[in-house]
Amino acid sequence: MPPATNLIMDTTYFGRRFGVMVLFDGISQQVLSVDEVKYETNLLYVDAVQKIKEKGITIQSITCDGRKGLMQMFPGIPVQLCQFHQVKTVNRYLTRKPKTAAAQELREVVLVLKSSNRLQFEDALVGWFEKHKSFLNERSVHAETGKSHYTHKKLRSAYNSLKRNMDYLFTFEQFPELGIPKTTNLLEGCFGDMKQKLRCHQGMNKENKIRFIKDYLSKK
Repeated sequence: MPPATNLIMDTTYFGRRFGVMVLFDGISQQVLSVDEVKYETNLLYVDAVQKIKEKGITIQSITCDGRKGLMQMFPGIPVQLCQFHQVKTVNRYLTRKPKTAAAQELREVVLVLKSSNRLQFEDALVGWFEKHKSFLNERSVHAETGKSHYTHKKLRSAYNSLKRNMDYLFTFEQFPELGIPKTTNLLEGCFGDMKQKLRCHQGMNKENKIRFIKDYLSKK
């Protein structure tokens, strides 16, 4: 086991039957823990991180996806939100081919996230908001209830996601000496290779699949 780790953690699923939650060391590129899960929850991550600590490993940082509330659950540890997951979140709200000019321009802003520093990205986001705030705040009235609501809900959700997560998108800049990964891509690559190998064993039952997965990951 490594003495210290830049922890990368994520969960991948195998159909609707089960998933595996993996904690990966970004320094040594070793898998530190593998757990079968039905659902990904914040408490499962907290428990897995605690078990890593109990092995005497110092956790220098954590890089994870943007699960609501997860990043706040590790006081004293620098937490980096995976920038790739943030881009996926915005794409989910806006689609890859948004129709309005405001949505198209917000997507252009987020697509340069991975090549920006925090100052550049915040400036771009503020500039977008100042240009489109009237459109963003437009309201419509429901024909039956008479109640008003924001017209462009998905655009607001995309923008608010970026605002809410800003403090975690550039954690790596605050601790340059640690070499914190700004994405979970190292682990995602491992998941991709593992699933490709599993496709050669389509007839496996669940128990054998889990055994194969744990064996595969233990050799990483």
